[in-house]
Amino acid sequence: MGKAFREEGYRPIILIDEIDKADIDFPNDLLRELEERKFDVPEIGDTVEAKQPPIVLITSNKEKELPDAFLRRCIFYYIEFPDRNNLIKIVKAHFPKSFSTELVGAAVDKFIELREKGTSRREGKKASTSELLDWVRWLQRYPEAEALEIIKNLADHLPLLGALLKTKDDQKHYHRQMRTDG
Repeated sequence: MGKAFREEGYRPIILIDEIDKADIDFPNDLLRELEERKFDVPEIGDTVEAKQPPIVLITSNKEKELPDAFLRRCIFYYIEFPDRNNLIKIVKAHFPKSFSTELVGAAVDKFIELREKGTSRREGKKASTSELLDWVRWLQRYPEAEALEIIKNLADHLPLLGALLKTKDDQKHYHRQMRTDG
């Protein structure tokens, strides 16, 4: 933030990712610095003042409530979860030459199925795009035919299922769903 506040050539942009995971006082402390456009660094006896107001982008996964005073000063933009085509584009962007179109499509289809059926809790944590990419990274270790077989029979491959479903309850729930549907 200090570098952004000192910037003179252009209006700086600050990204604060997952603010809901920060200390409870952080959002309100941040408000003061942004409104006053300055902050003190007592360790070195310095005050950093903004040359111009930065653009501040803040992300949240809504893991905990943020203070009302903080929220009143925010403009909200909700980003929908990517659809199948966008998930395919995301995987291809991260692994441009690693996989065939067939494998990427199969992995994304299995991932979507798992997001819909894999969570045992009503408001449980669904597998995220990040977890999809981690899973695909693991699939790179296998020849394509074997990776396609793993995707098809994911419930039988516990270590790779664990890349997407993080709790034992969710994994058991997914196994039950697959037996019921299968």
